[in-house]
Amino acid sequence: MTAPVLSPTEAAQGALAAELAEVRAHLERHAGRRDAAAGPESATAAVPRPRAGGEAPAGAADGPLDRLSAIFGLSAFERRILVLCAGVELDAAFAAACAAARGDATLTEPTFGLALAALPDAHWSALAPAGPLRHWRLLEVVQAGRLVSSPLRIDERVLHHLVGVDQLDERLSALAEPVQTEPLRVPSHQAVAERLARAWAAAADSPAPPALQLWGADPASRRAVAAAAAARLGLRLWAVAAEHLPGDPRELDALARLWERDVVLGGNALLLDGDGVDTDDPRARAAIGQAAETAGVAVVTSTKDRRQRRHRRSLAFEVRHPTSDEQHQLWRTALEGTGGSDVVDDLVGQFDLTAPAIAEACAEVIGPAGELHDGDSTPGRVAAELWEACRTKARPALGELAQRIEPAATWDDLVLPAPQRGVLGQLALHVRHRVTVYERWRLGRGGARGLGTTALFVGPSGTGKTLAAEVLAGDLRLDLYRIDLSQVVSKYIGETEKNLRRVFDAAEAGGAVLLFDEADALFGKRSEVRDSHDRYANIEVSYLLQRMEAYRGLAILTTNAKEALDPAFLRRIRFVVSFPFPDASLRADIWRRVFPPEAPTVGLEPERLGRLNLAGGSIRNIAVNAAFLAAEADQPIGMGHLAGAARAEYAKLEKPLSTAELAGLESGGPA
Repeated sequence: MTAPVLSPTEAAQGALAAELAEVRAHLERHAGRRDAAAGPESATAAVPRPRAGGEAPAGAADGPLDRLSAIFGLSAFERRILVLCAGVELDAAFAAACAAARGDATLTEPTFGLALAALPDAHWSALAPAGPLRHWRLLEVVQAGRLVSSPLRIDERVLHHLVGVDQLDERLSALAEPVQTEPLRVPSHQAVAERLARAWAAAADSPAPPALQLWGADPASRRAVAAAAAARLGLRLWAVAAEHLPGDPRELDALARLWERDVVLGGNALLLDGDGVDTDDPRARAAIGQAAETAGVAVVTSTKDRRQRRHRRSLAFEVRHPTSDEQHQLWRTALEGTGGSDVVDDLVGQFDLTAPAIAEACAEVIGPAGELHDGDSTPGRVAAELWEACRTKARPALGELAQRIEPAATWDDLVLPAPQRGVLGQLALHVRHRVTVYERWRLGRGGARGLGTTALFVGPSGTGKTLAAEVLAGDLRLDLYRIDLSQVVSKYIGETEKNLRRVFDAAEAGGAVLLFDEADALFGKRSEVRDSHDRYANIEVSYLLQRMEAYRGLAILTTNAKEALDPAFLRRIRFVVSFPFPDASLRADIWRRVFPPEAPTVGLEPERLGRLNLAGGSIRNIAVNAAFLAAEADQPIGMGHLAGAARAEYAKLEKPLSTAELAGLESGGPA
């Protein structure tokens, strides 16, 4: 007859039962000797005897207790103490045995004194703070300061392990979240996961395992690589956010011991996620560093930048964005059989997306049957929907550093002389065809330096510089961000550079249009070095030059004074567009376009209004104010309303009206 197959839990409990019976027999023999002596528990029973040399089981572990004893190096006596404490929790008869052995029916809990008196191979060092029982929190001395007489209590996590139930310690589960393992679709990421797994496996057998680090721009890719490496080793990966680490070094050390214990007990692995904290903060860096350096097992940290360890050997693995070829393959695989394959080159050229982002973009646009969710699967519609999905996925999180402007203006709204419009058209072509020129035709084979598309818009306020940036962003179907220089430029050394890095790093994935409006303060001439502040200011300028040259998107600078800019900038800027103050003909053209078709107008004379010597921004102000005057009077917008609004605008600008300008207004009469 075939013997029944036992589950791991049943096998563990069966193995533990034999150990419990042995320890209980020791208690009963001690109780019998006590009964024969007919006296209370002797004080001399707690006197330690020399360590008898009991050794932990060698070789392969047969069960959880064997494995635990081998891992933590428990002596035979320490092992029996642990079994004694487990017996009280698992078998009600153990409490009676403890009471009988101690000679008092009320003393049902195990103590170190009882263990020293009743169990063989006793030694005093079994409960030393540095000994494995206390160092690894396998059991707890309930009453501090009473080592011999205090009750001993087995740790709940350890008890579960002994009976074959492995789950994360509840003190850790409050901080950690499980990381799901998903197939890696990027070959370069698969290679990193294999290298990490090999290093991880080697670290498990090392007495001084190295600190392992994954670093790179994308947190999701780093996490996926760590999960894949852990899965290769048969480990369950848990992630702990660095901001949840305790600030007290002692608490952090205790937490590290619990993690180390759980790693070896339950086949768990730890990923320390440093993305949720400012790693430039010394306190955050210290907490991450201590957690990585003090753990006795290999802990993988995940950070954006590579970090050096001071007191521990470190192995760092960079997780890069998928290469251009890898992104092409990801898109082709995801779009196979759909109408979107023709747009792959354009998507890869503009958006630097990760594998999860590409999968999510496709899932949002294309259903299981390879059609758009609304049923329209024409190639042009699929391409447009995919572009918008990528644009959303790549949208940078710039927070207070920038304002996103939703492009609404078109080329028809932009009134400029023909040469300037021609330069803007060339600028749009450079952005639109960068993939063809730099990648297919290999003109970018020398590296990213000098491949960024940059433009300088020069002209007085109100001449259309910001409007032109909006037109370009709308034509290219890209996001436009106006950089808030009041938030970027800082008086503190190094802060401006840090803020600029945040801007460019965040915008890189989608190649957004960055508008540095009135950039004189940021892009001014580099000064002679007279003190440390001048030196750091020049470093910021040099850093900015480097980032602009390599930025895959479009960076636009605007200024009212071209002469205020550093000549080094002008050499590196590809396009310079001068926005002239509009002449009468251009001003009349602006007046023709300033009111949309929905706005009711009557009797407007653009040629006469063009005599007002104002830039386009002021013309728009007059148009808007006149519209409010007309709305209040419940009338169409007429010359009279424009005359009143124009006088208010001139007064605001503290600018007198000339005779020719007055002639242009007086034809309309009073409002």
